[in-house]
Amino acid sequence: MQEMLIDSIRVSLTNYQRVVILKEKAADRYLPIWIGPAEADSIAVKLQDVVVPRPLAHDLLKSVITTLGGSVTHIIVSDLLDDTFYAKIAIRVDGMSYEVDSRPSDAIALAVRAKVPIYAEESVLEKAGVALDKETGKPVVSEGSLQRAGGKMSEDEMKRLSAFKDFIGNMDLEDFEKRQS
Repeated sequence: MQEMLIDSIRVSLTNYQRVVILKEKAADRYLPIWIGPAEADSIAVKLQDVVVPRPLAHDLLKSVITTLGGSVTHIIVSDLLDDTFYAKIAIRVDGMSYEVDSRPSDAIALAVRAKVPIYAEESVLEKAGVALDKETGKPVVSEGSLQRAGGKMSEDEMKRLSAFKDFIGNMDLEDFEKRQS
């Protein structure tokens, strides 16, 4: 498991979908995850400390967990199957640990509210993680970066992930370098 940070939330120029870009804390590897507009707004609102007049769904979820005596300890982007990311929310209640299945977007929105770490399984990063070329700042998407732990992905899986590859190849990542300076 690798700890991730929220690098940015972007809009794809090809299909106007929102993408949250997670960055590996200890390396220059990125994980783009498509999310819905409501979840993108929910994450952005909290990251920018915007005060809303009524609780959003993720504020409500955090409130319910804490009211019932629990606390969120971390979230994990746990899997990528058939172009769908999966996540788990780790909750601690009365000394017991629980993992609750979640969409990554909801888990991330909850993580920013609870101020807890975001992790990604290495297998997910191996399938969909992207490194940047240090000289050009352009994404490096190779077969090696799209390999599954224990062997190569099938041709069918490579085709299904081509949307990720196309999106990453068309991203304008120049501002990544500016923010790191």
